[in-house]
Amino acid sequence: MDTLGILMASINPIRVGLADKNPLMHAALKHLLSEDDRFELVFVASNCEEFLDHAGQLSIDVGVIGWIIGPSDGRFILDHLNGQDSPPRIIVYTGDENKMLPSQVMTHGGAAFVSKSEQPIVLLDTIAAVAAGRMVFPYIDVRSIYDNPLSTLTRREMEVLSDLASGRTNKQIARDLGVSLNTIKFHVRNLFQKLGVNSRSQAISMYLKS
Repeated sequence: MDTLGILMASINPIRVGLADKNPLMHAALKHLLSEDDRFELVFVASNCEEFLDHAGQLSIDVGVIGWIIGPSDGRFILDHLNGQDSPPRIIVYTGDENKMLPSQVMTHGGAAFVSKSEQPIVLLDTIAAVAAGRMVFPYIDVRSIYDNPLSTLTRREMEVLSDLASGRTNKQIARDLGVSLNTIKFHVRNLFQKLGVNSRSQAISMYLKS
């Protein structure tokens, strides 16, 4: 990084929040970010709810999250942030080798996908690129995105479905979203119709397999 770049980074570092279930990964990412003046680590979370709670209270530019981090997976975070104004951009950083995963991240509103098999500099450069407004993904056959039945759902319906998959009841979802119970029932009926299912368990199964 040249002198001007270092100066600008020290004035306005990219504020980053982390979420991963592995404490060793916490330590590794903390060290990695601390060695680069472009970034400021704001918080570290161990699960989806903790990340969303911190992100709601502490301003960050970019979130770096694992995929399986509890109580659900990265979609839980992505779907909730999609319903907010000016949410942080999210990078999914995972060792999961599922070839469909990058397209799932893109479909749910993620800004980038980085495999943990990549060199650490790839993650750092991706954080910088995402903070600058770019999207970073490996090659994706976009036809796979439009073949996903969940692509027909609205953002709010996706948010409700994500909550259902995490085990929340309709009353809990209504309370968390600040809407009436009837509104949640309305969204549940609509998403059932769009997915062609008749039960909560069928909808959750489709969500987890999509």
